[in-house]
Amino acid sequence: MRYIFLPLKFESIMKILLIYPYCLEPRLHVEEVSVPPIGIYYVGAMLRENHYDVEILNWYDVHKAPQLIRKTLMKKRPDIIGFSILHANRWGAIEISGIAKELNPEVKIIFGGIGATFLWELLLTNFKAVDFVVIGEGERTFLSLVRFLEAGGREGLNDIKGIAFRQGSAVLRTEEAGFIPELDDLPNPARYFEYQHVASTRGCPGKCTFCGSPSFWGNSVRFHSPGYFVEQLELLYKKGITFFFFSDDTFTIKKEHVIEICKGIIEKGLNITWVAISRVNYVNEEALFWMRKAGCTQISYGVESGSDKIRNGVFNKNIKKDQIKTAFDLTISYGILPRVYFIYGSPGETWATIDETLDLIRDIKPLSAIFYILDLFPGTALYSDFLKRTGNTDQIWLNKIEDILYFETDPELDQQQILEFGKKLRDGFHRRLAEFAGSIELNNIKELIPFHADFLSRLGMTFSHGDYAGVEAIKEKIKIAEQLFKSSLNYQLNHRAYLGLGMIKQQDRKSDQATQILMEGVKYFPESEQLNLCLAINYMNTGEFKKALDCLLKFRHSPEAIPYIARCYEALGEREKFSGV
Repeated sequence: MRYIFLPLKFESIMKILLIYPYCLEPRLHVEEVSVPPIGIYYVGAMLRENHYDVEILNWYDVHKAPQLIRKTLMKKRPDIIGFSILHANRWGAIEISGIAKELNPEVKIIFGGIGATFLWELLLTNFKAVDFVVIGEGERTFLSLVRFLEAGGREGLNDIKGIAFRQGSAVLRTEEAGFIPELDDLPNPARYFEYQHVASTRGCPGKCTFCGSPSFWGNSVRFHSPGYFVEQLELLYKKGITFFFFSDDTFTIKKEHVIEICKGIIEKGLNITWVAISRVNYVNEEALFWMRKAGCTQISYGVESGSDKIRNGVFNKNIKKDQIKTAFDLTISYGILPRVYFIYGSPGETWATIDETLDLIRDIKPLSAIFYILDLFPGTALYSDFLKRTGNTDQIWLNKIEDILYFETDPELDQQQILEFGKKLRDGFHRRLAEFAGSIELNNIKELIPFHADFLSRLGMTFSHGDYAGVEAIKEKIKIAEQLFKSSLNYQLNHRAYLGLGMIKQQDRKSDQATQILMEGVKYFPESEQLNLCLAINYMNTGEFKKALDCLLKFRHSPEAIPYIARCYEALGEREKFSGV
C-alpha cells in the first residue's frame, strides 16, 4: 500500500489587529465617519485565508472612552497593528500607535489606505511609531509584509513591492506593487466578517479635480464578476444584513454588469434594499429597471455645481445640464430616490454661480441634496494646484487639521460669505422640496407597481417621521406626507403607508380616524408588528387596554412590545399575569 503524507496546516501564532481609528473632529452626521472602508475587510480576509489570527476593530468613536484603547491593547497583545487611514483619522491612528508602542515597543505599526498612500514620506519622517506604510492597493502587499515580519524581519524587505519604511535616518520606498488584475482572485471578505458597505468595482472613469480616486486607482476600472459580488451579498444576507451601501465610485458604468448583478440578486431571492453612487452620464432605463427590481432605493449623483464654468472647468466633471436633467427624471420615474451632491466655495464661486446652482436644483427636482464646502486633500489635482499657488508643502499636515478648506486659500472668498452661500443653497432646496415631492411622475410599467408603492411610502415617512420632519424650512411636511401615503396605497396596499397615515392621525389626536386606518392596515397585514404596536398605543390612549393587549400579545417576545404589555396588565389590575408572558 502506498501512503501519501500531506503537510499539516499550522496556524500562525502572530496576533494582528486592523483598526479603523477615530477622526480629529466630531461630525454632525456620524454615519459619514462611522463605517470602515471596504478595503480593511479585504485585507483581513487575505490574512484569514492565509491562517493568520486577525481581528478588525471599528474605533471611530473609541476616543469617547479612551481608557478602552489601553485596556484592549493590553488584553489582545497584538504583534502587528494595521491602520486604515482616510485622511481625517490620521491623528487618531498616530495617537493609538503611540499608546501601542508604549505598551510594547516591539509591536509593528503599519499604515495603509488613501491617506497614508499620499503622505507616506511625511508620516515615516515625523512619527517614529509608524514602522511601515503600505502604498496603494493593500491586500497582497500587507500579506507579504506580515510574512516578512513573521520570518524575523531580517532579509527581503526591499523585495516587497508597494511599501515605504525607514532605514537608519533615511525613508525609503520600494517599487510600485501595481494593481491586482483579477479582483475575483481575492478572498471573499463576507466569509469572515460582517459589513454593509460593498463594492463590485475599483476605480472610476472620471477625473474630478477634487477627488483622489484617479491618483489612487488609476484611470481604469476593474470589476468583480457579478457572481462573486452576488455571492458576497448572499453570505452577508445569511448573516442577517438586509441593507447595503454599494460604494462603487460609479456603479452603473457598465450596463451589462449591473443587470447581471441585479438578476443574480433576484434569482437568489435576496430580500435586500440598497443605495448606490453613479454619474449622470452612465445611467439608462434598462439598468434602472433591474436596479429597482433588485432592491435599489436611492442613487447619489455628483453634480457639484449649476455653473458650467465651475462644474466642467474647475472640477472637470465633463457632464452637461441636459444629461443631469435626464438622469434625474429617469431615476425618479423608476421609483428610485435621486440624491444630488453639490460643492460650494470653489474657485470662481459668486452669488451668481450660487443662483445657477439653485436654478439647476429647480430644474432637476432632487428629493435629497448634500452640500459640501470644497476641501483640498493630498492626491487631488486641486491640492497640487494649492501647493504651487501658495508655496506650501506636505508639512502643512503636521498641523492638527483634518482638511484644508479652499476658501481659506483664496482672498476672493471668506468664511462669512461661505456660510451665507451654504445657507442660501440649503434654504432654497428645502423651500422647494414639497413641490418636488408633489410633482413626482412614475412610469406605468406594471412590474414596478409594488416598487412604486414602496417608494412613495418611504418618501412619505421621510417627511412625517424621518430626516425632513424636523427641518423648519420645509413647509407643509405633513400635508405632502399624507399625499404620498395615499398615492402609495393607490398603487398597492402596503403596511408602511397605513402606518404613516395612522401615526399622523395619532399626532393630530384624531384617535377614531387613526383606529380606522390602522385597523384596515392590520386587516391586510396582520403580521406587521409596527402596525399592531401603533394600533395598540392608540387603544391605550383611549383607555381600551384589552383591545391593546389583543394586538400586543401576538408579539409577546418582542423587546418593543413587552413594555406596553406590562402597562396594559398594570392598567387592568392584572400585573401578575405579566410574569407569564
